[in-house]
Amino acid sequence: MSDSTTIKPHSPSSRMEVIASHILTSTTLNPSPMASEKEAAIAAAAAPPPADAPTIFDKIIKKEIPANIVYEDDKVLAFRDINPQAPTHILIIPKVKDGLTGLSKAEERHIDILGRLLYTAKLVAKQEGLDDG
Repeated sequence: MSDSTTIKPHSPSSRMEVIASHILTSTTLNPSPMASEKEAAIAAAAAPPPADAPTIFDKIIKKEIPANIVYEDDKVLAFRDINPQAPTHILIIPKVKDGLTGLSKAEERHIDILGRLLYTAKLVAKQEGLDDG
């Protein structure tokens, strides 16, 4: 170069500092709509669904989602798991939950349905040739 100005090469760390500075400044002054959309998506995924939102099991009971049903009566539905973890893997669910969303939520008023689920397990086991359970 003919003038007296010397161009000094940037070290890798100073280049990163400059880039980081530009990124931080531009996103602080003019936040990207993509960033807010991403944050909203993350927040939505992390939030629990409304308590009255239909579950996959509700949709199976209503026949909105197909299932390989092996037993059904007015109180319970039994169907094969789509991702079995054993040679015979059948799910048995109550048709009316009455607040019973998990065993930890069981109350005395759920005794009848819990007993029905266990009895249905015995019937299905016999039907599947699993007489010993």
